[in-house]
Amino acid sequence: MLTRILAVAFSSFITILSTTIPLILFYPELNNGTILILCAILLLGSFLTHGLLTHIVNDLADFKSGTDDYSPGVLSGGSRVIQEKVFTYSQLKLFGIILCIAMVITAIFFFIFGHVKLGILTIIGIWGALSYSMKPFIFAYRPFAGEWFSLFPSMLFLGLAAPWIMLDAIPVWAWFNAAINAIWCMSWVMVHHIPDIDADQKARPVKNTTVLYAVNRWGRRAAHMPAVLYLILVAALAIMMTSTREFAGIVTLILSIVTVLMLFDMKNGDVEAVTAVEKKMLIMASVTAILLGLTI
Repeated sequence: MLTRILAVAFSSFITILSTTIPLILFYPELNNGTILILCAILLLGSFLTHGLLTHIVNDLADFKSGTDDYSPGVLSGGSRVIQEKVFTYSQLKLFGIILCIAMVITAIFFFIFGHVKLGILTIIGIWGALSYSMKPFIFAYRPFAGEWFSLFPSMLFLGLAAPWIMLDAIPVWAWFNAAINAIWCMSWVMVHHIPDIDADQKARPVKNTTVLYAVNRWGRRAAHMPAVLYLILVAALAIMMTSTREFAGIVTLILSIVTVLMLFDMKNGDVEAVTAVEKKMLIMASVTAILLGLTI
């Protein structure tokens, strides 16, 4: 259970570090203590939204649709706290409501005390968590919608958060770092969904993820193609970035190509093989994020 939550939260943590590290290394006029406090706030916020609230709402939705009951996944298939009777459905729902209310109140206080940007970031985080799995949106159950309408804006603004708050304007390097990390996370999530293809097909309503859509359209051999598509976008951004950050762009391009080759070599029907690749993708994403933070 904890591993699943940390796997999601970890992708958020490295996104924050990718745009916080440059502020410490390359902006001597900024107060490092203030940056570290802001970083701690963002890390806590990302854990509460991406690590907890997103998981809670997703667990509730997937439990009702039945997909988690059929999932053979190691990292996928939800936290399984309901199936393992750690919490009942009602208890988990109550916990989610309390957490959501607490976060909304926190956002209101941010606005009241003049921390408008933190308030906006909190609202975006809540939106990402709720819209992904909660009616009337339930974007996780619609191809392309979950990653683009819920995950991408949440991860992008999380990456932009520190530069947006600490600097007068968001620099180009921050946009590149945030966008690359967000899209890499989307690619990882696509692989995350592969072990659940059959479970998502059996769900009611069907959890028609981008991966399941690709499989229904082109067969199981195409299960990894959504992840490949998003890595191609990462590669395109890396090529664009070489005009101003040659080393960072070239290394990011190489890492994305290596990961694509890894996906083509993966056995889509082998849960353990997919999980192994998923873990490697987390490592590759982390290396990319830290590299981007060290080389602006």
